[in-house]
Amino acid sequence: MGHLPEAAVTHYRQYGYYAPIRAFSAEEAAGIRRKLETHEATQGPLKGSMRHKSHLLFTWLDGLIRHPGILDAVESVIGPDILCWSSTFFIKEPRDPGFVSWHQDSTYWGLEPADIVTAWVALSESTAENGAMRVIPSTQTLEQIAHRDTYASDNLLTRGQEIAVDVDERQAVMMELQPGEMSLHHVRLIHGSDPNPSAKRRIGFAVRYLPTHVRQTVGTNDSATLVRGVDRFNNFAPERAPDADLSEAAVAFHAAVMGDQQKVLMNNAKIAAIR
Repeated sequence: MGHLPEAAVTHYRQYGYYAPIRAFSAEEAAGIRRKLETHEATQGPLKGSMRHKSHLLFTWLDGLIRHPGILDAVESVIGPDILCWSSTFFIKEPRDPGFVSWHQDSTYWGLEPADIVTAWVALSESTAENGAMRVIPSTQTLEQIAHRDTYASDNLLTRGQEIAVDVDERQAVMMELQPGEMSLHHVRLIHGSDPNPSAKRRIGFAVRYLPTHVRQTVGTNDSATLVRGVDRFNNFAPERAPDADLSEAAVAFHAAVMGDQQKVLMNNAKIAAIR
């Protein structure tokens, strides 16, 4: 925990990722998982837009995106003034055909420059057995690559987007994580994951952080949460933390924010709904 050592930062700069990083204890991860699964037991799984920017709906996820064990590592690679632009649950149930195709995060985000990092936080173990994320090292040095939208039903990405060129999977590195660990990867790094044929649930929470100088170039309205430092640029409307889990005010604010973000993520798309 804490800021990354120089060797880790050098690895991130060279290869576009670094893992594993111990963000917080396995016990703390288990506590967050219990909160998620308590919600699921009473109200069903998170679906559609509720999987995205969930930190605007639940106080315990608002706390997670601000966790010093995450932010210290993030600060090591993007600096001290940090916005959380989005968060997404990537959950694979046991024997789940769901997968994530090879892609770059930056494809439909409309964010420039590409000084953006994703913290992929494991709330369960994430291994080769249950469909852990894989990355293609050093591909963050590439420019934006053309993608094609597949809208494949088992693809966990919003548009089922995939790289429109062949990927040499022999180069892939498996990002295995234990509960409370995380990986960091650059917004341009090619990555993906296979289905989960195992009997174990895989729960990941991906948080997208950017330095405050990054701007939105596609949407006219976009928002973010300042989680550390000072925002001297004001490129994003400030977001409100939830006053209580799924409160009326939090649900209404989340719906408005997701409406704006959907316009960005689905820009020029054939299908106009976040799955």
